[in-house]
Order: sequence, then C-alpha cells, then structure tokens
Amino acid sequence: MTLDGTRSYVLRAPGAPGCVVVDPGPLLEPHLAALADAGPVELVLVTHRHADHTGGLARFRELTGAPSRGALPEFSRSGGADGAAVEPLADGEVLAVAGLRIEVLATPGHTADSVCFAVSDGLSSAVLTGDTVLGRGTTVLAEPDGSLRDYLGSLDRLAPLDVQGLPGHGPVIPDLGAAVRAYREHRLERLGQVRSALSSLGAELPDAGAPLPDSLLDAVTGAVYTDVDRSVLVAARSSVRAQLEYLRHE
Repeated sequence: MTLDGTRSYVLRAPGAPGCVVVDPGPLLEPHLAALADAGPVELVLVTHRHADHTGGLARFRELTGAPSRGALPEFSRSGGADGAAVEPLADGEVLAVAGLRIEVLATPGHTADSVCFAVSDGLSSAVLTGDTVLGRGTTVLAEPDGSLRDYLGSLDRLAPLDVQGLPGHGPVIPDLGAAVRAYREHRLERLGQVRSALSSLGAELPDAGAPLPDSLLDAVTGAVYTDVDRSVLVAARSSVRAQLEYLRHE
C-alpha cells in the first residue's frame, strides 16, 4: 500500500536556518529523530490524516516543539493528535516560512482532507502531492470519504502545473502536469470498465443513499481489477465503491 515507504520532506530555502517538515510519517523513532536533527523545525505540515503520514506526529511535536497544521478534521475536533491545538489549513492560504512560499491547494478525492503544497524559493518550484498523485501507480479513493467526483476536480486543478511533483510514495515526478493528465485518462478508462461490468453482470445500482451491496462490490471489483495483485484488492474495492457512488449520482 505504501510502495517503498512513506516520504517525509524537509524543506528550506538556501541559507535559511529553520525548516518545514511535511508528513513526519509513522511512529518510527530513528526516522523521527533524523527529521528532528535536520531542524530547527519551524512548522510541521501534513497532507492528509492517514496514519502512515501522521502516526508519528505527536511524538515529533514532542521532539521539536514545532506547531503543526493540516486539514485534519478529526485532529481539529479533538484538539490535536497529542492534545495540542492543530490549526487548520485553508485552501489558497500562503505560508511564508523557512525562506519559502508555500501555497495550500485543497485536493480532495483520496480523502476529503487531502491537500497539496506548492513550494517556491523564488528560483525553483515544486508541488508536494501527498497521496493525491503517486510516483508510481495510482492512488486509492479511500473509504469512507474518498470521492471520484472530488478527485477528478482535484486532477483538473493540478493538470496545468508543469512542475516537478514530490509524492508521498514512490519516486519524484518529473512533470506533474503530464502525470496528472495520464491519471485522469486512467480514471475515466476505469470508470468505463465499471460501466461495462455492471452491464455484463446485469446489475442495477441502488438508489442514492441506499447501501451498496457487498456482493455487487465484490463482483465489480473481480471483473474490473483483474490486473492488480491480490494484496491490494481491498484498496481496489474501495475505489470501486467510489466509482459506483459517482455513477449513481450522475
């Protein structure tokens, strides 16, 4: 599910004394200590709530004393992963920290709280994509709030950005815009396969608001995702749910 692991990023402009850490990752003490040693850490940002990106957040805050921000609704309601306040991020907000300009881009779809960060030091630019765009393969539309409609909208927002992409998993993306356009084509191709599977199965979607039967989810997943390893079929099933929700709201 995480390919070769979760990427944490340490960002600073040349010559800046402090840094920003994006996605401290899971609770792995050697990893968190290495990130802290790259400090002083002025700010911690998170791309979305999943534990492979935020599991070590509370401990990292203990190590660095740095504030953290993210579009993390469950953290904001509870006062933060470690009981301290987590200030929410706003779409379009621009942060000036560690000599950098960091713009917040709301990109829901993988989860409802997914964001990307457009980073510039005045000379070069990149976009940190979290799990919205991966360095290899495609992302899952995760339950319970993954949405294909939102995801396609997020891809449309990122498509014009012909800069380097720094993903939460996998290698660096040389041309983010080109990768996003390929992602969108792949999603629409999968959606066509789901439509064909429904037709072949003679299945009808229940009305909006009614639960999707497990038997239908399993049958469509088996018919469409014949090219994925069995270890990721649970993720594929989650994406099928999002695709079926999209179709029955069309």
